[in-house]
Amino acid sequence: MRTRIAAAVLALATLTLPAPVPAAPGSGSLTWSVSPSGPKGPNGRPALDYKLDPGAIVTDHVAVTNHSKQPLTLRLYAHDAFTTTGGGFDLRAGNATPTDAGLWIKLGRQRITLPASSRVVVPFTLTVPANATPGDHAAGVVASLVAGTTDAAGNKVSVDHRVGSRVYLRVTGPLQPSLTVTDVQIRTATSWNPLKLPRVTATFTIANTGNVRLGGAPSAQIEGPFGLGVRTTTATAVPEILPGGSLTTTVALNSVPPLFQERLTLEIRPAPADGRTVDPAPVRAASQHVLWLMPWPQLALIALATALLVAWLYARRRRNRRMRAALAAAEKRGREQATATLEKEGTR
Repeated sequence: MRTRIAAAVLALATLTLPAPVPAAPGSGSLTWSVSPSGPKGPNGRPALDYKLDPGAIVTDHVAVTNHSKQPLTLRLYAHDAFTTTGGGFDLRAGNATPTDAGLWIKLGRQRITLPASSRVVVPFTLTVPANATPGDHAAGVVASLVAGTTDAAGNKVSVDHRVGSRVYLRVTGPLQPSLTVTDVQIRTATSWNPLKLPRVTATFTIANTGNVRLGGAPSAQIEGPFGLGVRTTTATAVPEILPGGSLTTTVALNSVPPLFQERLTLEIRPAPADGRTVDPAPVRAASQHVLWLMPWPQLALIALATALLVAWLYARRRRNRRMRAALAAAEKRGREQATATLEKEGTR
């Protein structure tokens, strides 16, 4: 059997949660957590959050807790964070070299062994480089355990189980909050049922092109000529996109009137992910697209109705023409019979 390294498993929530890992039979799972801390223990902070000048140095702590019923040896390190395509908060792989905020964090210990049901407070230092770019930088302080397992194909697999605490750092200086909408893909679905209006689905990427972590609610609006048939929908709110990050989202508009040429507007109204005021305030990001929604089922129904009406009018006209012809023939026969009767009576 061959051995390979599986993708890392990471639990980095706003509030750090324990990470369970299967252990020896009868010993329960291996579970641990990492949380922001003071020198004497966790202090309830949801994340390690700082606002510092370039060149500043701050010392802080994390508490690593072993919730298991057996000893646990963990590797401690810091790494850069990024936004996943699905909108999650994740860290670079543990064997990669950090280049941003993860590089600026130096932990007091790189490996710890925790007795069962115990905790240790680990100090660390965050040093902001003098040339650090202004804006938001994100990282995580991680406690990692590599565990061996076997996949469905029988291969030996090493899985890096990681759990940590988020680190948010805002370096003072000019802020540039900015989101853009890119990579738009539009799909339309038209039913042959003329009573069921089309569905328009737009998949697009929201990219953070500024230096402030932002969230917001994506929305879509479609309208036909002269502002007719307006439809608007709002997608699930985006909680956070880190600077330089992006995610893909989808919005769908149902029961869109097919009015031939229509305009689709996709937009997101940015909002600071941490709720703090940003100066300058972020402006909405929008992208407009023209699409054609042909009312084929409705046109087919109209064509069928028109054909039936024309056929009915033609049949009615033909019936009336036949009736007029029959009446004219009857009148002619009546006149001929009357003439014949008069002539017969005149010969007597």
